[in-house]
Amino acid sequence: MYGQLLPVLVLLVLGTLGPWGQGSGPVDPLEEPSEQVPEEDGILVLSQHTLGLALREHPALLVEFYAPWCGHCKALAPEYSKAAALLAAESAKARLAKVEGPAEPELTEEFAVTEYPTLKFFQDGDRAHPEEYTGPQEAEGIAEWLRRRVGSSATRLEDEEGTQALIDAQDVVVIGFFQDLQDEDVATFLALARDALDMTFGLTDRLKLFQKFGLTKDTIVLFKKFDEGRADFPVDQDLGLDQGDLSQFLLVHSMHLVTEFNSQTSAKIFAAKILNHLLLFINRTLASHRELLAGFGEAAPPFRGQVLFVVVDVAAGHDHVLQYFGLKAEEAPTLRFINMETTKKFSPAAGGPVTAASVTTFCHEVLSGKIKPYRLSQEVPPDWDQRPVKTLVGKNFEQVAFDETKNVFIKFYAPWCTHCKEMAPTWQTLAEKYKDHEDIIIAELDATANELPFVVHGFPTLKYFPAGPGQKVIEYKSSRDLESFSKFLDNGGELPAEKPMEEPPEEQADPLPKTPVNSTVEPKEEL
Repeated sequence: MYGQLLPVLVLLVLGTLGPWGQGSGPVDPLEEPSEQVPEEDGILVLSQHTLGLALREHPALLVEFYAPWCGHCKALAPEYSKAAALLAAESAKARLAKVEGPAEPELTEEFAVTEYPTLKFFQDGDRAHPEEYTGPQEAEGIAEWLRRRVGSSATRLEDEEGTQALIDAQDVVVIGFFQDLQDEDVATFLALARDALDMTFGLTDRLKLFQKFGLTKDTIVLFKKFDEGRADFPVDQDLGLDQGDLSQFLLVHSMHLVTEFNSQTSAKIFAAKILNHLLLFINRTLASHRELLAGFGEAAPPFRGQVLFVVVDVAAGHDHVLQYFGLKAEEAPTLRFINMETTKKFSPAAGGPVTAASVTTFCHEVLSGKIKPYRLSQEVPPDWDQRPVKTLVGKNFEQVAFDETKNVFIKFYAPWCTHCKEMAPTWQTLAEKYKDHEDIIIAELDATANELPFVVHGFPTLKYFPAGPGQKVIEYKSSRDLESFSKFLDNGGELPAEKPMEEPPEEQADPLPKTPVNSTVEPKEEL
């Protein structure tokens, strides 16, 4: 019986497999064809329905969450497309994708997206733990950030020829010399190299390369085509390699002893974590000014890591920097010193020439506390106290605000602030109401043109300085209407307890002339 059934079974099997047993027989009309993830300009367009499929198909996936109305997203779009093209041309494992956030609320909630653009990197299909993208927002930077995650972040060096070729290829090259490439210090080195995109990295364990560069123990060497040409960071044999210390070392030594301030260098200047900056303002169109650069540079080496030497060309349109230091272009050449943590500014004695000796002396005097900081101030108007709203500037602020016989209510404003402009009529009416009260002063101060003993973070900021000793200060945080202001003044700087305290909107101050701490950090728009 089984013999009779065998030919039938064979025919059934062959019919199922199709010609040559390839499995290409008739398709079940109820079976859906395999789904494809749509693309635009080489970028995968994802939704709640297709994200899982994309994660299964692509082991390295960078996903941008964007909004059609977001200006920063629109600025990123062409760079994102260029980065996708760069990676495709290299047949890289990494792919780029995007999700329209407002149209996919489930995904924005799942991945805690609160601003646009937000970029997240998914590796090996891990949906639960994506890495937040912290790289640049230009095409080559995006591509390089991904290259260093899907491949090695440092080139393995085997011989002198390959090592020299790497050193010659870039202005700054960092090579880790490790006797054992399985040591955990190597993992620390490679982890740092993943994000230090402005440097090229290599590593080696070859004894002949240790000998070639005069090394006897594990050392990170930074090679550069400027200044002293090389800087060594020996690995502590007991404590191992500290990533934070190495990062700071590379940041400091990868910079020129004297850095020209411009759009390309500004982010690195502020990210250097060197709190003291010495600025030489010159006009590069003048030969007499250019001659000063030699002495300025000669003074720099002893202060490396402690003071950052910066040149600002006043002929290159850095008006915001001049304004921040209270300078005019005609005052160049001149020096200014600033501590970025305290924002205290220092200037040398007027009239002295800019030489290596004078620059060195100025730095030592500031660092030792022999020179007192200065604050920017407008001149006191002759009629500052002739109107109901008194006009204060830096030079008369403390004299008026801390007068022990007066209760002083001050509005700190910015000329461009819309909230300040809207409040101006109410402030004027308040001043008119209390102009005959000898112990009450209503005043205003332009906080963008005058520096104070404290920092004004937003505009308008309202502060009350009550009469009496102790220089007390009360910040007003309630409604900005005449009735609330009046109750506040009549109650000696307090509002009735039952009054709910509401914090009205402020426009944020931006007192420092800088881009965000790091070039890889870009502005975003909140949802």
